Amino acid sequence: MTGESGGVRVGVDIGGTFTDIMVFDAGSGRFHIGKTLTTPDDPSRAVAEGLAQTLQDAGITPQSVQRIVHGTTLVTNAIIERKGVPTALITTRGFRDAVEMGREHRYDLYDIFLELPKPLVPRRLRLELDERILADGTVLTPVDPDQVKDLALHLAQSGVQAVAIALLHSYRNPEHERQVEAILNEFAPDLTVSTSSSVVPEIREYERTSTTIANVYVRPVVVDYLAKLEVSLAELGFDGSLFIMLSSGGICTVETASKYPIRLVESGPAAGALAASEYGRRTGRPNILSFDMGGTTAKACIIDDGEPSTTSDFEVSRVYRFKKGSGLPVKVPVIEMIEIGAGGGSIARVDSLGLLKVGPDSAGADPGPVCYGNGGTHPTVTDADLVLGYLDPRYFLGGKMSLNIQGAKEAIMREVAEPLGLGLHAAAWGIHQVVNENMASAARIHAIEGGKDPRAYPVFAFGGAGPVHAYRVAEILRSPQLIVPLGAGVTSTVGFLAAPLAFDFVRTYFGQLGDIVWHNINGLYSEMESEGRAILGQAGVRPEDMTIARSVEMRYAGQGHEVAVPMPAGELGEETLAQAVTAFEEVYRRLYERTAPGNPIEALTWRVVVSAPRPDLPLEQLSSAEGLTSMALDALKGERPIYLPEDGTFVEVPVFDRYRFGPGAGFGGPAIIEERESTLVIGRAGRVTVDELLNVVVDIPQID
Repeated sequence: MTGESGGVRVGVDIGGTFTDIMVFDAGSGRFHIGKTLTTPDDPSRAVAEGLAQTLQDAGITPQSVQRIVHGTTLVTNAIIERKGVPTALITTRGFRDAVEMGREHRYDLYDIFLELPKPLVPRRLRLELDERILADGTVLTPVDPDQVKDLALHLAQSGVQAVAIALLHSYRNPEHERQVEAILNEFAPDLTVSTSSSVVPEIREYERTSTTIANVYVRPVVVDYLAKLEVSLAELGFDGSLFIMLSSGGICTVETASKYPIRLVESGPAAGALAASEYGRRTGRPNILSFDMGGTTAKACIIDDGEPSTTSDFEVSRVYRFKKGSGLPVKVPVIEMIEIGAGGGSIARVDSLGLLKVGPDSAGADPGPVCYGNGGTHPTVTDADLVLGYLDPRYFLGGKMSLNIQGAKEAIMREVAEPLGLGLHAAAWGIHQVVNENMASAARIHAIEGGKDPRAYPVFAFGGAGPVHAYRVAEILRSPQLIVPLGAGVTSTVGFLAAPLAFDFVRTYFGQLGDIVWHNINGLYSEMESEGRAILGQAGVRPEDMTIARSVEMRYAGQGHEVAVPMPAGELGEETLAQAVTAFEEVYRRLYERTAPGNPIEALTWRVVVSAPRPDLPLEQLSSAEGLTSMALDALKGERPIYLPEDGTFVEVPVFDRYRFGPGAGFGGPAIIEERESTLVIGRAGRVTVDELLNVVVDIPQID
């Protein structure tokens, strides 16, 4: 199913400002792109309307679409905005406050007004059971069915819509959670229920409970949204397969996404990182820095050896966006990246200290920047870019949307320039450069935290606002090169089309490596692999096309955190011990440049990823235009003045048509390159060439 070369495939990315659509028709080998404003009141409406228009423009019937892959920020937004459903927690007697106590960690030691993340379940709805399973999985106190029945009847009458069941040590023995779930289903059948042993069967009670609560808190919202989306698509005439992007970079069925919606928490951003890695592999650049800037946020992700790194420790709804520990922990596999509130819609203002601030609050799609003319009154990054000449007010979205430059000027003067005592253009450049510095700083921190030097990574830039800012961000990072793909404004949709169908499974089995009973580990791996094969089989993947990747999280005894170590396929036995030790030391040395020979090694969490093959995606066919030229002058559209900080004034620069560039085209900056979905701004020092995939590659000389 996933290795098919025929049919029509669609990727859909809902952002805070725009909904992006990419259609690939394998029969003709052509790509078709669509972009429409997001509809925050009902995101499925923008998907249906945008897809209908894109298919109509392409001359493709909805019935011809074989599969749609969709990513959404619905889960993250619902948790951040506290728009999930009323939720209760059932836990072991004495542990109702564990989700409030957390790790008792102060993420800022010196903040006397420190705010801690508030649990999604209030204390009055955190209910306790007189049951107990020990750490080895044996039962100390059995479940009392009558007690659970009383709780079920109480919850059914309390207005609660969802219940998280997280009992002590259920990762070792899930039987009590299953008993409680069965009784709830019998006596309170209208409640949505999630058990920690099915959502995240891992050690660490606080994180396991927090993840289970978050999962069931948003589950009815996600189920309702996906049902609406399926109805809207069916009304268009679509009868193919709908898949949802996971935070880990795989895709899953609607049924799986509805059961485990917390795995969609970074669904949209993951696609962008996948797109960057796909381009990196195809162009011989396995190590790049992915830079995705849209209307609301900017995301940076390090790609090494052609793959983005993943982590299973993630936080959502942070009290302070950049302070680890200030959010609700969720234990799900996610692509590791940093995200900041810096996008085209980020609002600029002067704070109480008289300093210029940009973001993280955003004008979003409604009302949007002032220049959109939809009622926005606060100046944004897009307004500043327009005033600086970087955007053509008559060619925004390829001319489908005109921009009000006068309104942008007035807003910047009123709220930024006059309070700071600056001229219009100095204020606009200040907004532009502040957001550049913010994004470069975030990307640098992300790289350094991973032990990487950002100066060694070319910047791969995309998103509607990414190419406008990428040159200056790359300059600040001292990156040697900037790569911008064709259709940069919708490049994240490439990630949806390139993603394999995949799912992750996890089990905790704790012990020192030398004491591991390998028969038990074989049983865990077999169980997880069987579950994965069943899920992929239901989606139409043939058994011979499935691949299995195993890993285990290990640490030296006494340490508080683990590292992920690959494990071999097949039956494991005593001979596996030496292999596991060697693999652990290799990973540990790569991360920390040292090991501790002789120290006991502990294994905690065993993982499996079951995946289908990557779909074929001929990116070289992304442009269907004829008459491409290797002579830059043949792609010249005209000239216009833009603000150049090197000159401190406006300078007339050439404006090129992105769709005319063929392989080999080249020229020097400064310049503007325009396409429908984005605009690339190149500084004076940049040297441009166009590669075989029609990426614009800008070499940036480094001056000490």
